[in-house]
Amino acid sequence: MTFEEKLAEYADLAVRVGVNIQQGQYLLINTSTDTLEFTRLVVKKAYEAGAGRVHVNLTDATFERAFYEHADVEEMANFPKWIVAQREELIERKGALLWIDAEDPDLLAGINVAKLSAQQKASGAALVNYRKAVMNDNIAWSIIAVPSAKWAAKVFPKLPAEQQISALWDAIFKTVRIGEGSAVENWKAHVVNLEARAAILNKKKFKKLLYKAPGTDLTIELPDKNLWLTGGSKSPEGTAFIANMPTEEVYTMPSKFGVNGVVSNTKPLVYKGNVIDNFTLTFEGGKIVKAHAEVGNDLLQELITADEGSAYLGEVALVPHESPISASEILYYNTLFDENASNHLAIGEAYPTCYEGGRELEQGQLESLGINTSITHEDFMIGSGEMDIDGELADGTIEPIFRKGSWAF
Repeated sequence: MTFEEKLAEYADLAVRVGVNIQQGQYLLINTSTDTLEFTRLVVKKAYEAGAGRVHVNLTDATFERAFYEHADVEEMANFPKWIVAQREELIERKGALLWIDAEDPDLLAGINVAKLSAQQKASGAALVNYRKAVMNDNIAWSIIAVPSAKWAAKVFPKLPAEQQISALWDAIFKTVRIGEGSAVENWKAHVVNLEARAAILNKKKFKKLLYKAPGTDLTIELPDKNLWLTGGSKSPEGTAFIANMPTEEVYTMPSKFGVNGVVSNTKPLVYKGNVIDNFTLTFEGGKIVKAHAEVGNDLLQELITADEGSAYLGEVALVPHESPISASEILYYNTLFDENASNHLAIGEAYPTCYEGGRELEQGQLESLGINTSITHEDFMIGSGEMDIDGELADGTIEPIFRKGSWAF
């Protein structure tokens, strides 16, 4: 396949499989000026697939950096009502949402943490209904990524500048199964495989997960009615979509107060345009009681104190160390990719869909069941080829789930 053919297939995959656009449906695309050429292709493909209206929200790295550098911290605590209104209308119209990411991992390096924190809290409070719609799969949504110059340079610093973007394109195409037969058929087979793993875990009904690895000794209790899910989701109308492309994970939720022990990251976390790395978190009764990072510690402290729920976990995800992304040995400095190369956890909000009947529950009901709610949801990577994970059944029986980073069954 030529590059142009791969590009067209990627755009078609995002529209027809990622968000699975329906006839007459509205599509909102959030992206940046770095993706403009590809986004134009996606818009065209969306209309060809039957979209009623496509709207693109464009950001720009220079604009965003300038805002954080020059706007007052008081302004960061304000959030535009027109953005809220746009998202509310998308939900009312049962529209679809597509993120096309190309973010520079160091975009906001050096920005005052107080500004980042204020903006995070303001947007979290203002977009609570929107976040609920996404976390509950009430709308079809998907995240994909394309290279930008700054991101490609971060991933491939040893390559000549003129080769970096091309190298990242090649890597991304491989992760989304483009270039080896029909990408659509490849994805169907991949999701079936992931769902088979989830079915096994759901049948086992483990009560606890026990993690052991260098720097990690962690116990995670699971709710009685937890569900293991995959990247293949469905809206209330029954529309199938893929939330993350790529995706290699099978995931569920922890009991909010049932996490104890120590865990260390194995890949950098990119948060608010900054890198947080070499960090360790200590949990007691579910809560992070101690946290330290060698890189980005101030931002880590901001993340885990954004609100009450940001000091607790909301997601537990299993990804084998030999996954295609991990096997590539590429560090992407982008959570969409790095989380699919490694077992990971998420600080903050739990997906209500990971609990039987959770989609219909309000925040207070979720909290009463020990399901975490928060304005944050940030994945961080903990997996390696040295990680063992055991599952504990209701009768105390211990069964292996992972051995040396790979599935034990």
